[in-house]
Amino acid sequence: MPKKCVGCDKEKFFLCSDCLEKIKINSFQVCPICQKSLTEFGEVCRYCKDFRPPLDSLTTATGYEDPLISKSVHLMKYKFIDQLAEPLAEILQKAYRKNKLPIPDIIIPVPLHPVRLRWRGFNQAELLSLKLAKELLPGFQIKVGSEILSRKKFTPAQANLKKSEEREKNVEGAFKADIEKIKEIKNKRVLLIDDICTTGSTLFECGKELRQLKPKSIHALVIARQN
Repeated sequence: MPKKCVGCDKEKFFLCSDCLEKIKINSFQVCPICQKSLTEFGEVCRYCKDFRPPLDSLTTATGYEDPLISKSVHLMKYKFIDQLAEPLAEILQKAYRKNKLPIPDIIIPVPLHPVRLRWRGFNQAELLSLKLAKELLPGFQIKVGSEILSRKKFTPAQANLKKSEEREKNVEGAFKADIEKIKEIKNKRVLLIDDICTTGSTLFECGKELRQLKPKSIHALVIARQN
């Protein structure tokens, strides 16, 4: 595929700096459980905390309805253009700073099943995590724990399922945390990274597994939420 910007067709870029600047970072966040209460950076609202949620917060960087975002994510995942991870990670970085998220001790990407990993050739969440870990704190590399979570069950893509109940059931028991890595997670601030979320079921399931390793907190950050 010719290397042209998805927004303006400028050559030598898949997403040029001018188009990247046009992407608006979300000006507000909502509770990831009820999706109604406005919260500072996407943390769980006081009403939903009683349900003992698996995540402390979920921050979405921008809107999936932006064609620059939807096209970039699609090209990265289904046309295997891994170079788009760099500008998309910059969007995550902007959202992280705008929302003043806690500084993570470790970044964990949502894992792919080995079958899908072989098909795509890379895990887009891991590429985003690696870029973010390098740029988030200039001069300091944050650890990326790609080996802490694994996906043990092959499931259909969440975006292909319409009902939230179907999405929850689809990923139930799909992930496994490596209990031997507890020293790397215990009492640490975890930042969980994925590209797109829908209902949040995948992130919640990952959060449930990570809670077994007794982290201090689990915050999730995604590019956008696809309704």
